[in-house]
Amino acid sequence: MKLKYAGILTAISAIFSINNANAGALFDLYAGATVGAGAATMFLEEKDETHSAQSYGAVVGLDIPVFRFELEYDYLQTDSANLHLGMINIYGKMPTPVIQPYLGVGAGNVFGGKYNDIDVESVMAYQGMLGVTFDIPVLPIKVDAEGRALYAPNLYDVANVKPDLLQYELRLKLRYIF
Repeated sequence: MKLKYAGILTAISAIFSINNANAGALFDLYAGATVGAGAATMFLEEKDETHSAQSYGAVVGLDIPVFRFELEYDYLQTDSANLHLGMINIYGKMPTPVIQPYLGVGAGNVFGGKYNDIDVESVMAYQGMLGVTFDIPVLPIKVDAEGRALYAPNLYDVANVKPDLLQYELRLKLRYIF
């Protein structure tokens, strides 16, 4: 009977010590979710159209002391467009204890969606981010507040019309550190 309790106590100790063993690691793996609000402008031949825009996404990444690398999926929704984006991001950050300012860039692909019932082609997309990370010391959670600008050229080609998209937003990102 005592052996059973010793085994349970050993298993519980091992589970809780896994997180402490990672505390001295040079990198952190994370997964998270994003939500953003802003505006999107389509640069058309006859006139530019600007609409409010929302974005929702998911991220996975690797956080090391000065840099952060991230894979991002983003769903962008405006009054006239619904787009799916996949991005690869790199961030440079200040290694301060609780509040960490950062600057980031990303490149990726608009891989699906519609603009005014026109299918969007698979095109390159580029983005820049400027933000601040709030590290919650007691929990394995980090919160990012950032401004983002996204540019995607030639979203579709209909009758030689190739509009560009410029989307800018304020975004919150919640990251769970493994």
